[in-house]
Amino acid sequence: MAGRADSTVLAGARVVLPTGTVENGRVIVEGTRISGSSPEGARTVDLTGHWVVPGFVDMHNHGGGGASFTSGTVDEVLTGIRTHREHGTTTLVASTVTGEMDFLAQRAGILSELVEQGDLAGVHFEGPFISPCRKGAHSEELLRHPDPAEVRKLMDAARGTAKMFTLATELPGGIESVRLLAEHGVIAAIGHTDATYEQTVEAIDAGATVATHLYNAMPALGHRSPGPIAALLEDERITVELINDGTHLHPAALELAYHHAGAGRVALITDAMDAAGFGDGQYQLGPLAVEVKDGVARLVEGGSIAGSTLTLDTAFRRAVTIDRIPVDDVVRSISANPARLLGVYDRVGSLDPGKDADLVVLDADFALKGVMRKGEWIIKPQNG
Repeated sequence: MAGRADSTVLAGARVVLPTGTVENGRVIVEGTRISGSSPEGARTVDLTGHWVVPGFVDMHNHGGGGASFTSGTVDEVLTGIRTHREHGTTTLVASTVTGEMDFLAQRAGILSELVEQGDLAGVHFEGPFISPCRKGAHSEELLRHPDPAEVRKLMDAARGTAKMFTLATELPGGIESVRLLAEHGVIAAIGHTDATYEQTVEAIDAGATVATHLYNAMPALGHRSPGPIAALLEDERITVELINDGTHLHPAALELAYHHAGAGRVALITDAMDAAGFGDGQYQLGPLAVEVKDGVARLVEGGSIAGSTLTLDTAFRRAVTIDRIPVDDVVRSISANPARLLGVYDRVGSLDPGKDADLVVLDADFALKGVMRKGEWIIKPQNG
């Protein structure tokens, strides 16, 4: 760990910019921001043989480091945030899971304070407005229809920090809730849904813009009943979330999404729970007991996959080395696209001058070697 370097030139690396990869590139950090010119006396860090990419942006994350964003104390939530920062996620949205409405409103108030002080980028409500047919690791007895008045209650509790709601838009009140969210600039995400193709199209036309962890917790793609997957992949207005941990998706499913939607419409997420960056054992996801074994989280009762133990550095490395997605495309999916969706691309998501000095250093094999957030090294490269 190390402190801030007020003027630093990161030199010699392959630098991934929005315009493409620059060989033997330079990233100039002045204070907390990326600079367009190098001041006199700036310290040079030789990163020859490495990659420098923008800090990762995770728009769907329930916890890590043994801490839950849904139920943890403020200190525990900060532990989870710190864990993911150490794996390259410099911008993070805290996701809740299904609970009682009053409890979720209380959590929204707690998390909103962390947004206001700059530790989080927003709040994502995953549940309770989802389908019991596709509930996954959500408590069925706490599920409810997406009543716009209740959606508004949670928005108000979050004090302007709500960034996204995951909804089963085919349920009563679903389309009205999508319209309400769209009117207030909050992402309406289609997920944990049993919708038909036609119902999904209706929700997109009403203003939905994201597919919550595409493929998971929704009907499979069928040749006579294509269901939500086809509608979400084909529509240019939709960004599809993908959990690239080797458990949630077959590599061919990931490739299909990249091929059909294009890199500009993919957001790599973790959907992480408490065990991310922490280890196997017994955990709670909301009111439900979870066992993590060999890095895979499943409900104790029923065995449904219960989020992931993924961190975004692993998702990045897997996408490049196993799935053979071009590095520039992975950077778009893990940084620029989610930053745009969250409305923070003016500050993060690329290595453009004037933006926050949020960046990740990877070695030639795409293993994480350094993380900087707002000009401060969270993990300092050993040769730096």
